[in-house]
Amino acid sequence: MTGQVAGKVVLVSGAASGIGKAIAELLAQEGASVVATDLDESAGLQTVRDLVKQGHDATFLPQDVASEARWVEVVCEIDRRHGKLDALVSNAAIALEVSTLEMSLADWRKQIAVNLDSVFLSAKYSIPLMRRNAGGSIILISSTAGLFGVSRMAGYCATKGGVRSFAKALALECASTGIRVNSLHPGTTDTPIHAKMRGTDLDPAAAQQSVPLGRWGQAREIAQGVLYLASDVSSYVTGTELVIDGGWSAG
Repeated sequence: MTGQVAGKVVLVSGAASGIGKAIAELLAQEGASVVATDLDESAGLQTVRDLVKQGHDATFLPQDVASEARWVEVVCEIDRRHGKLDALVSNAAIALEVSTLEMSLADWRKQIAVNLDSVFLSAKYSIPLMRRNAGGSIILISSTAGLFGVSRMAGYCATKGGVRSFAKALALECASTGIRVNSLHPGTTDTPIHAKMRGTDLDPAAAQQSVPLGRWGQAREIAQGVLYLASDVSSYVTGTELVIDGGWSAG
């Protein structure tokens, strides 16, 4: 089998749609054995069925990423099936567009649980399995909202900023084990989560005004960054953030 991640076992959370689906697809196409997880069992299973039909190695496990018990089960199942874990892509997240004064404590805590608690849990339970293989790559999907403030998205910004800092601290903790840890920060990307959040599709004209490259990102382009970080090409890259936003944050 050939490909940039051939022979690697990779766990991708939130793989049923959008960026997570694109990541699972690209890594499988590049030779990885992909374990895709998501709360949306129907869409997640379809993603994996399509990959298997194409001749790729992929399995689906239903998962509520905010559940500690389920993280234990998922990692144990990966160990049972594959005996190792080479890369973790902690991608699952939600975004609520609401002002701070209008946001309920329940909504705040939901974003913390899904976007930040899950990242901690993913690392806590994946690292021991990675250590048995003397290394690996952890890729935590943050956002440009983890680098800059976004009006009416304070909760989301707080979680994604937390992911960025957590990745840096974890990289230092894991450096001696051969495990690399990086955060990836997509800009606005044309995915279902953005349409759902705004109640409409992204306006191409708005991208021409706000993004230096003149268009919104595509999920496959974000996945290419994950492929780089999951592969051995990035063997000296840890504790940093990879921003993929068409130049938006450069202004």
